[in-house]
Amino acid sequence: MESGNLSEREPNPAAFLEACEIIDFRTPVVMQLAVQLKAEEINETVKRCFYLVRDEIKHSSDHKLNPVTCSASEVLRHRTGYCYAKSHLLCALLRANQIPAALCYQRLTIDGISAPYCLHGLNAVFLPEIGWYRLDPRGNRPDINAGFTPPQECLAFTTDLPGERNMPELHAMPLPIVVSTLKKFDTWEAVLKNLPNVSEDKHAGGQ
Repeated sequence: MESGNLSEREPNPAAFLEACEIIDFRTPVVMQLAVQLKAEEINETVKRCFYLVRDEIKHSSDHKLNPVTCSASEVLRHRTGYCYAKSHLLCALLRANQIPAALCYQRLTIDGISAPYCLHGLNAVFLPEIGWYRLDPRGNRPDINAGFTPPQECLAFTTDLPGERNMPELHAMPLPIVVSTLKKFDTWEAVLKNLPNVSEDKHAGGQ
């Protein structure tokens, strides 16, 4: 998906600067880090925030880590999170630096072959020179290589298989099904067995 398509669907970046219970960038622990990561250039600030979340926050199931985190401050405090939670932290760090940031999702196969499916959480950031640009801080491993390479996207996953898709909507707040999953289960194993999903013919919808 090209960044320009995102920009056409969501022309107003001002809607993606607010804090909420999950994107809680006004908490001291998040705000302090955001200030440390700020650079003179927007792209450099985005780059610093992205690579910190990608590389220094461990993906929960990749590393078999508890506790299950959801809010940006929880992710930062425990240094672990599922893709959804890591996207919450990146969103918070960017918004704390007054850079419009959104949450977005893909629908992917769980085993990389066929059904069942799950949602995968990632981000979009508004870059003045190109508009909305997607980036994925879930964390790399030998079979995954996501990066920050504007104007070209470099995401963790493609959506090539039947039933998979990129969801075009940009969200100012996390999807309720994502938040409820992360708050319901106490261990990374339980989340892995109950990953959130939406039906094939249903868009995530709304902000």
